[in-house]
Amino acid sequence: MSAFAASVDLLFTDPNIGREAVYTSDGGAPMLVRVVSRQADAITDFGDARLWSETTRVDLRVAEVPTLRPGDRLEIDGEAFLIQGEPVRDRERLVWTVDLRLS
Repeated sequence: MSAFAASVDLLFTDPNIGREAVYTSDGGAPMLVRVVSRQADAITDFGDARLWSETTRVDLRVAEVPTLRPGDRLEIDGEAFLIQGEPVRDRERLVWTVDLRLS
């Protein structure tokens, strides 16, 4: 395991950063995973206008969830979310970043 992978694991298991969630693939069985929340606001340019929107993004470890697809589900703190858009992996292929919407 690389030093970077070990650092990622430490971040996800830190109780101040990572949280438990239940991941369910489309047609699959639920499984417990750790996520890191990135609930940042997004500002999008549209012509001359700038649009502000709330976003819900989370990171998941590829080691826990090797494949993700739009439509898969995450339940975090009792709230159910659907993965929307294509999940994106980081450069090292250790972490997925996904956009969520309430289901």
